[in-house]
Amino acid sequence: MGEPGKRFATHGVRCFSKMKMFLLALTMACLAQALSRNYMISMLTQIERRFNIPTSIAGLINGSFDIGSLLLIIFVSYFGTKLHRPIMIGAGCVLMGLGCFLMSLPHFLMGRYEYEKMISPSSNLFSNSFLCSGNRSATLTTIPEPEDCEKEIKSLMWIYVLVGNLIRGIGETPIMPLGISYIEDFAKPENSPLYIGILEAGNMVGPFTGLLLASFCANIYVDTGSVNTDDLTITPTDTRWVGAWWVGFLICAGVNVLTSIPFFFLPKTLPKEGLEDTEDVTNSNKEEKHQGKAKKEKHGITKDFLPFMKSLFCNPIYMILVLVTVLQISSYAIIFVFTPKYLEQQFGKSTAEIIFLMGIYNLPAVCIGYLISGLVMKKFKFTVKKAAYVAFCVSLTGWLLFFLNFLWTCDNFPVAGLTTSYEHERTHQPLYVENKILANCNTRCNCLTKMWDPVCGDNGIAYMSACLAGCEKSVGTGINMVFQNCSCIQSSGNSSAVLGLCNKGPDCTIKLQYFFITAVISSFIYSLAAIPGYMVLLRCIKSEEKSLGVGLHAFFIKVFVGIPVPIYFGALTDRTCLHWGTRKCGKAGACRMYDINKFRNIFLGLPAVLRGSSFLPAICILILLRKFQLPEETDTSETEFAEMKLTEKESECMDVHRSPEFENNRELKTRL
Repeated sequence: MGEPGKRFATHGVRCFSKMKMFLLALTMACLAQALSRNYMISMLTQIERRFNIPTSIAGLINGSFDIGSLLLIIFVSYFGTKLHRPIMIGAGCVLMGLGCFLMSLPHFLMGRYEYEKMISPSSNLFSNSFLCSGNRSATLTTIPEPEDCEKEIKSLMWIYVLVGNLIRGIGETPIMPLGISYIEDFAKPENSPLYIGILEAGNMVGPFTGLLLASFCANIYVDTGSVNTDDLTITPTDTRWVGAWWVGFLICAGVNVLTSIPFFFLPKTLPKEGLEDTEDVTNSNKEEKHQGKAKKEKHGITKDFLPFMKSLFCNPIYMILVLVTVLQISSYAIIFVFTPKYLEQQFGKSTAEIIFLMGIYNLPAVCIGYLISGLVMKKFKFTVKKAAYVAFCVSLTGWLLFFLNFLWTCDNFPVAGLTTSYEHERTHQPLYVENKILANCNTRCNCLTKMWDPVCGDNGIAYMSACLAGCEKSVGTGINMVFQNCSCIQSSGNSSAVLGLCNKGPDCTIKLQYFFITAVISSFIYSLAAIPGYMVLLRCIKSEEKSLGVGLHAFFIKVFVGIPVPIYFGALTDRTCLHWGTRKCGKAGACRMYDINKFRNIFLGLPAVLRGSSFLPAICILILLRKFQLPEETDTSETEFAEMKLTEKESECMDVHRSPEFENNRELKTRL
């Protein structure tokens, strides 16, 4: 092989390896950000319990991530393309690591977690002072004032988590907009869907890892190593249980910092895939080209911003697509963020088990769907119109399938005074008023009516505490404690009770399996529609506006979905609470039990309405695609027209060479 051929081959291999290296590094960064994001979402219930805050505040903590991202998303998306994109992505990964570390700090600054309990057991001794007794009138008057809650320094420690999540949001801002624009600029158009599909697959491996890590940490007690777990009177299925939420954040911090390293060694630009040979020009021409481009960027780094913004806002397909995305992702955000809490209340499972099942069932289906969707679009070279029709039909199918979830339901936990009367008649209305909490069988006991330390009687009914069950004595220690001589428990046995709520039974376990089977199919259908829909977004805007368009799209999602959805849905969820936990100072803490019927209607009904309302503007997009010619199609048609003209000229030249006049002239010249 000659010297030019060797140079071309070396150049092609170098460009190929750098593009693939960037894709690998970006996939790992997406995996790391998805790991920390999904771990945070999965631990939201644990954080809510640890800091004794309502769900609306937990939603604010979750939304702080998007608040941080919102501060920079548009400017990073536009000005980032003018700067060194890989270095900006690497710096973002470092910031995410810093945010995760800050989120774990409250564990080391706060004392041990102390949950509500009527009993303070020691290893071998037990006090019956909080069982049914008629000599405890003074106890009821010793509850501290609620104002004392504000004096506790640990009551505001959740702000560390909020600020850390905000910093993590700032760090995540440049990754996807700049990464996708980098791929779009230097990858072949037919390879772009496959590359984005690989990125989305990485985005699914990250959540899978995050959910497994969350499941592992949620099963470990928060103060493990510093307390004797044998003395605990709660298990992971208890709504007072808090897992080792801080461990996962330390792991996420290390992973995010490690994934930042490759980006600091990648170049600012790459030759376009497939055009390596034509890019191999002389050094002087390259120098002139880069100098001219640098001057142009210095003059145009700001002057094009407002025109590009105006062009995007005047693009009807783009703006309607943003509306569709906001409605669709609002639905998915509710489902994803609040599914652990819903399934825990609906089916009576622990947070760790629910998170594990979510990872095992849902995420592999989504990952496979992303890859299949990207490969199909690459193989059949979908046009924008065809991709839009596929996304619409597949999304509609998934929405109709979603209504099956209304079939997989269980009743509330049977708790005397809340969801059932002491005569064991199940009610559909909350009974939480003090005269319903108390009954003839426990009025003599002088019980605390707001304390939540439930016990399950051998009659299958749970009571808010052993005192409210009328229990007079107990045997055993820790989670093996058994209460006896319970006057409110009417059964054929010895009227005893054990710690915790009663199990919901095998029927609920079967319905939980049906729920996850439906979720697997729905997740696969969602992933099939995601890539075609995203390609419509990328193809409906001009190439020079692509990075800003992706950033503006993310901006709208964060403003109208990421920030408000967890807060307002958390507030709606709080309205379904039947019993609030109580802090030491007597002020309400985290919710211990929800009215599952109301919770179900909100959790399933609101997403169904949001997704259903998105199909009307989606139909408008299909109509507009028939009337308007998109920028990508214009560029393609112009290229095809130029190629056609070139082919015609080549044909004319061939015809001239083959004409009789040309043959006669050539013959005459030969004779002369």
